[in-house]
Amino acid sequence: MSYCTATYRIYDPKADFERKAQSIAIGMTVGTWTELPQIKQEEMRRHLGRVERIQVHEPETGSETERYADVSISYPDVNFTRDLPALLITVFGKISMDGKIKLLDLEFSDSFLSAFPGPKFGLDGVRDLLGVKGRPLLMSIFKSVVGYDLNGLKEQFLAQALGGVDLIKDDEILFENPLTPIDQRVRVCREAAEEAERVTGKKLLYATNLTGPTSKLKEQALRAIDAGASALLFSVLPYGFDVLHELSSDPDITVPIAAHPSLAGALYPSPHYGIAASLLLGKLMRIAGADLVLFPSPYGSVVMPREENLAIRRELTAEGLPQRASFPVPSAGIHPGLVPRILDDFGTDVVVNAGGGIHGHPGGASAGGRAFLQAIDAAMNGVSLEQASASLPELKAALDLWGGQR
Repeated sequence: MSYCTATYRIYDPKADFERKAQSIAIGMTVGTWTELPQIKQEEMRRHLGRVERIQVHEPETGSETERYADVSISYPDVNFTRDLPALLITVFGKISMDGKIKLLDLEFSDSFLSAFPGPKFGLDGVRDLLGVKGRPLLMSIFKSVVGYDLNGLKEQFLAQALGGVDLIKDDEILFENPLTPIDQRVRVCREAAEEAERVTGKKLLYATNLTGPTSKLKEQALRAIDAGASALLFSVLPYGFDVLHELSSDPDITVPIAAHPSLAGALYPSPHYGIAASLLLGKLMRIAGADLVLFPSPYGSVVMPREENLAIRRELTAEGLPQRASFPVPSAGIHPGLVPRILDDFGTDVVVNAGGGIHGHPGGASAGGRAFLQAIDAAMNGVSLEQASASLPELKAALDLWGGQR
């Protein structure tokens, strides 16, 4: 028999954690056990959850640390279909509402994982599309997109593209609208990308935002791809992991998918409730098929603790899963002065993602992109940004405005 194993952190000042774990293992599988006659127990044994580990953490005397236990329980694959909604309901459906309990991790059986091809391109495939090896990628974010017409959108796209960025993504709040419908939006942005490529000599990917009713998402995606879309941006959590899986594994959808973390803050930040960030934005996104995964950086305006960031990165790139590695994209509050720190934390397999750090440059968005590329080049070559900026006016203007590492 094969099993998937869930690990929880359960807080309780007085609980018998052994009894609590057994209650979960039984209650989330066969429902009851000791009340069953012996012959029925034998029939039901293959469906019974089993407790694997219990590690109790008692607070020291006088400490304000809460008493908790890390509990691992295995659930037989025979109990659920091979899809993420079924697994999440099995391991965390009812008990997510049963006091202070957080889902920390999931370990999957080979049988379960065989249903998930994972990212169609992944980290290496995105690099291949761009022809960029050995350095971080640079992504720029559309800003002030609501209310723009096609000409305004194209002008903003071109300014970003001329800065030499590798990717440009829509803002996640840009939905289908009369001013910039998705097929027309893609068409004018691809024209701008081609114009910029003639100047910079660089390819870029444009991740257009995929939105609308769930039943229409594939149709929208194909409209975008037919118009020349080179990537898609998708807010996974409002729609669900299974929708991402359906899109990413569809052979007609032939471009990378960047997963946006919208709504994640309702699920991961509490120590007592929800799903750990490394699982929510790391392992599950990769298994469901995200080629790139955005998440709050530990540096800027929407801050996630550094250890959680690095845990997400590990899950997106670790060799333990059969699925291709996904590109980690720490986001929010990124400016050129932070580039050395990003490289220290994430290495070269990272997408440096900037909105205000590009658009807010005193020389405009094109200069903002060049400042980031200059910072990346300096950091890659072991040159301090201050030293490099002496001969690079775009980088110097960025450092004068935002400073260096924080």
